[in-house]
Amino acid sequence: MELGRVPARPERADAARNRRRILDAAERLFAEHGVDGVSLDAVAAEAGVGKGTVFRRFGDKSGLAAALLDQRERELQRAMLDGPPPLGPGAPPAERAAAFTRAYLDYVLAAPELVRMSETASPGARYRLGAFGFWHTHLRVLLTEAGHPPALASVLAHALLAPLAAEHLLAQLSAGTSRAVLCAGLGRHAELVVGG
Repeated sequence: MELGRVPARPERADAARNRRRILDAAERLFAEHGVDGVSLDAVAAEAGVGKGTVFRRFGDKSGLAAALLDQRERELQRAMLDGPPPLGPGAPPAERAAAFTRAYLDYVLAAPELVRMSETASPGARYRLGAFGFWHTHLRVLLTEAGHPPALASVLAHALLAPLAAEHLLAQLSAGTSRAVLCAGLGRHAELVVGG
């Protein structure tokens, strides 16, 4: 053990149970009433815990949204790192970028209100999410592998992620763009940008 570093304590069994109950309750209520239609008071009541427990554990609704999205993000990240091509290693960079874009759209569109809340909780919240850093690094590496200079690859990775923001996707869907067209168009956009 390093000096001055306190090891993390394992989560108590009752705390783990409360966390699971809160997440299950939030997922049910969000599915039934929409994210905007549910208060933390309602989540606490549905979970059978005090409101303070919810606040201490998650801070606010955006913290709750981030916790609900965590498992889905991990699954997508595992597929990117270890899954079969083209999402996983082994395909050309442009194909991998297009596969990532389609997989990311599936992730967002499975729970767009939750993703939007996690991305817009405060100014710049989207860019402070650990998952955003992972997505950006992945695209930057693919762009560099495709021959783009590193500084340009970083800018282009941001340009590829910008239209994948939940707010942007929801606006397009509400304007009448179909999910199929959205996925095809943004996948093609990634191929073109990475392929140069």
